[in-house]
Amino acid sequence: MDLAVLDAIAQAAGAENFSAGLPQRLLYASDAGKIGGEAPLPRGVARAVDTPQISRVLAVCHCHGVPVVPRGAGSGLTGGARAVGGGIVLDLAGLTRILSINLADQVAVVEPGVVTSDLQAAAEAVGLFYPPDPASVGFSTIGGNVAENAGGLRAVKYGVTRDYVLGLKAVLMDGRVFRVGTRTIKSVVGYDLTRLLVGSEGTLAVITEVTLRLIPKPEAKVTLSALYADLDQACQGVQDVLKSGIVPTALEFMDQGTLMAVEGFAHLGLPLAARAMLLLDLDGPPEVVTRQGAQLAGLLAAGGGQPVRLAQTPREALELWSARRAAGPAIYQLAPNKFNEDIVVPLGQLAEMVRRLERVGVERGIKIISFGHAGDGNLHVNIMHDASDPAQLEAAHQAVSDIFAHVLALGGSLSGEHGVGTAKLGYVGAEMDPVALELMRGLKKVFDPRGLLNPGKLLPPE
Repeated sequence: MDLAVLDAIAQAAGAENFSAGLPQRLLYASDAGKIGGEAPLPRGVARAVDTPQISRVLAVCHCHGVPVVPRGAGSGLTGGARAVGGGIVLDLAGLTRILSINLADQVAVVEPGVVTSDLQAAAEAVGLFYPPDPASVGFSTIGGNVAENAGGLRAVKYGVTRDYVLGLKAVLMDGRVFRVGTRTIKSVVGYDLTRLLVGSEGTLAVITEVTLRLIPKPEAKVTLSALYADLDQACQGVQDVLKSGIVPTALEFMDQGTLMAVEGFAHLGLPLAARAMLLLDLDGPPEVVTRQGAQLAGLLAAGGGQPVRLAQTPREALELWSARRAAGPAIYQLAPNKFNEDIVVPLGQLAEMVRRLERVGVERGIKIISFGHAGDGNLHVNIMHDASDPAQLEAAHQAVSDIFAHVLALGGSLSGEHGVGTAKLGYVGAEMDPVALELMRGLKKVFDPRGLLNPGKLLPPE
């Protein structure tokens, strides 16, 4: 890319909103995924300020054949914001306005840079509720959540980001601006391009405005936990809860390795002999969740949970959840590096998947830690290793391939909420029907004929 092209992009963005300096390029070279290898440097970074400016920047880049990588908070874990094709990064994190929250319509309209927890707080201030709750809720942005179709702790009851996106405003790579969807709960006019864009990882269009469905805020919440000496009993506990007729807000699983790491990190008094822990939230009317909490406590105890704790105060609930929140940083005590996979299996195969994870760890001689959203079959599997040791690194890569093979054999999916990015690109063909993959490539060409928008992500090359 010559200086004249960089200058044209800078003019489109506004000189004050564009940088080609090395420090800025290094800052935007990677995301939170810590993917191995040297991070590719973008040639420049454009700071988005509004839809017309984004349209101008994309049109200039399209004209000159310059790839564009949309980026939010950079909190993604699969390399979706890496500039693998060179070009420029389009930084959307500054678009932070909550444009409106309409109590009558139960709708919010926001810019893509709004932090998820900020929207949740604004909705709750008027008695409404935005349910999607990814672990990165305090720093990830709505635009990134939409691009990855983020889920989180409450997905077992409330679903994922896609279930709350009513409409979008977006810009095609050639600069054309368009709207899809409505402000209404129902609409069956035309193809559902809104749901197509959700989860597209910034490969089809740049989202500049999101219309979201809100719901009434639940009146009360109950939290309980159960520890298990037997792994199969813990997995059966998940099944028992799901078959009870009571729908938990969250139903989380932590294996023994996770519990040991958390105890060494946070010193919460967790028994090191426990093979697994379940954490549950219920929400709804106070009298209902109180009764259901007691029912589930009895159910878990009868199935081998020992002890089962039912939080009596909000403070106790926070204490119970502190183990789950500490899991991410705690496991780095076990090894300096990890591959973080977010596999999904059918609910009935959860126990079998956990057993297979243990076998892969033994066979490859490597520590594998799993925790996550047992209520919807979504496990976060962490393959711990020292990347400076070639033998460990190779074993870790082999373990990933083994795990993915087991997931597909059990009828699962390779990614539940982290996306494909670049990290899982080589495995997509193993899961996708070849005809469906051909159709997806055709859709990409319709939206982005020159293949310039976030290239090298989501879909493998033909």
